Amino acid sequence: MNTRYPFPTTLTSYIDGQWQPPGATLLPVINPATGQTIAQVAQADAQETAQAVEAARLAHERGQWAGLATADRQAVFRHIAELARRHGEELAWLETLNSGLPLRYVTHGQMPRVARNFEFFADWMSQNVEKAGTQDAAYLRYVVREPAGVAALISPWNAPLALASTKIAAALAFGNTCVVKTAETTPLAVSRFMELLTQAGVPAGVVNLVHGSGAVTGDALVRHPAVRVVSFTGGTETGRAIATAAGPGLKRVDLELGGKSANIVTASADLDLALDGALAGIYSNNGQQCFAGSRILLQRGIADQFVSRFVARARRIRVGDPMDARTDIGPLANAAHHRRVSAHVAAAVADGAELLTGGGCPAGCEAGYFIEPTAVLVPHNQLRVCQEEIFGPVAAIQVFDDFDQAIALANDSAFGLVSYLWTQNLNQAMAGAQRLQAGVVLTNTTMTLDTRFPFGGYKQSGVGREGIDGMRHFYTEEKTVTVALRPPPMERLGAGG
Repeated sequence: MNTRYPFPTTLTSYIDGQWQPPGATLLPVINPATGQTIAQVAQADAQETAQAVEAARLAHERGQWAGLATADRQAVFRHIAELARRHGEELAWLETLNSGLPLRYVTHGQMPRVARNFEFFADWMSQNVEKAGTQDAAYLRYVVREPAGVAALISPWNAPLALASTKIAAALAFGNTCVVKTAETTPLAVSRFMELLTQAGVPAGVVNLVHGSGAVTGDALVRHPAVRVVSFTGGTETGRAIATAAGPGLKRVDLELGGKSANIVTASADLDLALDGALAGIYSNNGQQCFAGSRILLQRGIADQFVSRFVARARRIRVGDPMDARTDIGPLANAAHHRRVSAHVAAAVADGAELLTGGGCPAGCEAGYFIEPTAVLVPHNQLRVCQEEIFGPVAAIQVFDDFDQAIALANDSAFGLVSYLWTQNLNQAMAGAQRLQAGVVLTNTTMTLDTRFPFGGYKQSGVGREGIDGMRHFYTEEKTVTVALRPPPMERLGAGG
């Protein structure tokens, strides 16, 4: 193990600027490349979780963050970005160690996003303005926007720090305090980031961290009466449970959930570009991404050629040690998930799909949770491999005849997060943008994000949108102030006469 970046063997909650002593329940942190335990994380029970929420509540009431001048908060955000870049190699290494994501991918794909999150909001803070208006010169009305209060921020194991930092930056940009709960299996980089936030000047109690399972720590966090908003990224079933738990308190929820995104390749597409995009869309991040293009829809005239080239390329993808700079795909995140993905592949074949490539463990990788890049050719869209989110490097390929059929197949899903469309036909591109039932439509490109624009899904892919407008609505309360510019006409009840 690389000892350049030591980390605690027991990770605990970070509350009011202090690491807490471990409680009674310790959960293992496992390196998925080896299956070996590398640390343990102390699960926060309901009492400790309440302590974290109380620290955030007090920090909010005292104005320790929202009360700072905009220029001072901007300076803290820019310092966070600078520290994230300075420690990027360390954060990437920690992330890879407990997630199995390829170090090269994390270093160049996920870690730069951490710094950009805070730089974006640092720029935005000094540019945001609210509405004001008059009506018949009788009234002046203007909007005052206030922080919602304590935000519960729950991030997943497939991009722990990248997604946690997005939520932290947004919550703080609008003056909130927060309690973060990252996945208990991937706590290393997020825990280290808490120290960097403090070093950058974030006051104690403004950002707190708790660890533990969703059933224990997550449930206690979501149900706490002082929590006003809950932002969650993860699986659809967990999202339903969070919405149910948040409902009695009428808490605002933002749920970025699962996907089963269609990747449509038409006969007019640039096939070289579409091939690169299809491979990256399903196999990057070890296939563990909500916006994966997991259903590849091919127009019949180019299907055989595309499948042949796709399979040949998939077989050359380098699977192995995620710390090796040459590795393209590392292990799946944990043993339970490995069993689940493997079962999906077996079920696809049993349901009538043709296994084109992959499905097994690469030679020499038996100790970890590895699976080869996998593709199946399916006879129709109703197979489970086409309808259920697998969240692994498994592509379901099917053939369509005309564009209307492709749109129908793409929309024949309980999910609606992302749709990909590869075409050089302008009419098809514009029709796809209108007819595809997805929160994001990407034409002739793989996934790309811009915080100025919304990101989120239709149907079971979520509730709410990330992106500046959605975040501003989610993390703030709007207050309309009305000022009479001249004495208004009104009844003088009880004035007599």
